[in-house]
Amino acid sequence: MGLNDPQWGNKNKGGPPDLEELLRKLNAKVSSLMGGKGGTNKPGSGEPPHGFAGGVGLIVGIIVLIWLGSGFYIVDASQRGVVLRFGKLSETTMPGPRWHLPFPIETVEIVNLSQVRTVEVGYRDNVKNKMLKESLMLTDDENIIDIQFAVQYFLKDPADYLFNNRNPDENVRQAAETAIREVVGKSKMDFVLYEGREQVAASATKLIQEILDRYKSGILISKLTMQNAQPPEQVQAAFDDAVKAGQDRERQKNEGQAYANDVIPRASGAAARLIQESQGYKQSVIANAEGDVSRFKQILVQYDKAPAVTRERMYLDMMQQVMGNVSKVMVDQKNGNSLLYLPLDKLIATSRAGAAADVQPAAKADTSQGNDNNAAQSARDSLLSRDREAR
Repeated sequence: MGLNDPQWGNKNKGGPPDLEELLRKLNAKVSSLMGGKGGTNKPGSGEPPHGFAGGVGLIVGIIVLIWLGSGFYIVDASQRGVVLRFGKLSETTMPGPRWHLPFPIETVEIVNLSQVRTVEVGYRDNVKNKMLKESLMLTDDENIIDIQFAVQYFLKDPADYLFNNRNPDENVRQAAETAIREVVGKSKMDFVLYEGREQVAASATKLIQEILDRYKSGILISKLTMQNAQPPEQVQAAFDDAVKAGQDRERQKNEGQAYANDVIPRASGAAARLIQESQGYKQSVIANAEGDVSRFKQILVQYDKAPAVTRERMYLDMMQQVMGNVSKVMVDQKNGNSLLYLPLDKLIATSRAGAAADVQPAAKADTSQGNDNNAAQSARDSLLSRDREAR
């Protein structure tokens, strides 16, 4: 009869329920379940049945086996098992089947070391969903920029990860925000936005790892990815104009450099040519001067020996040099007013014409030669007549 039976009090008005009777009934039920027979003791004999101790021992043994079996666990190749004994670190187990003392003596925490975890800084789930408190930063040249980036990490020490972190993702986010603010605060705006983005990411990654190692967090930073870096939206238009102006400046500088590269070599070549020509002229003048000096010294020696002869010789040489390039000669006779004119130019032209006529037929050559003779004879007659008149 159950203890919750409403008729319990009516049938047992004289006192509490009979515990021995309950035990006998329980023993009988256990014996019937195990396939055994009921005890030989009669009810009311005051002794417990003989099968009661065996049934209870069997139940206790099964419970103990189940309890001991609950201590078996398996650790995968990418995992580590952290065994806690009454909440304190006992050991770290490697991959494979393992066993620990069952609860409540020991418990085990399975930690996945190969899983890559990601923390977003400056945004959540989407770059458009910005977190301005995290993304706005001040550069070294006192400009504000908006940066969103993601940090990927995995675990290197499961014990440190479990015992030294209350919220691992939040720890990584705060360390990343601290590191990136320090790196950006020491850099120029253009460096962060353009040519130095990879260097900023590398420096921030190193600094984040140093912070987490100082905290003994058991976390290893894998990669920092810059999702977006730009000026704030309020000044985006002005910044675009500044960028265009900078690009125009670079273009003009490149054009000027190209023009300089074209003009400077040519000017250098012309300068080198002029220098070489001047050097050649210098050497020529020096050589001529030295030759004149040497010749003058030689003439001086001869002049000292015979001054009159040397002067006459020098005069004749000079006149020969000067008159050799003249086509007309004026001869002034002494003690006379008549001026004798010698048409050397006509004589030279006539002689040239006669030389050219040599290639013509023989008849023409004879005629031309006769004309030249006549002209020469006429010239001689004219000179003679003028000479007679002068006398």
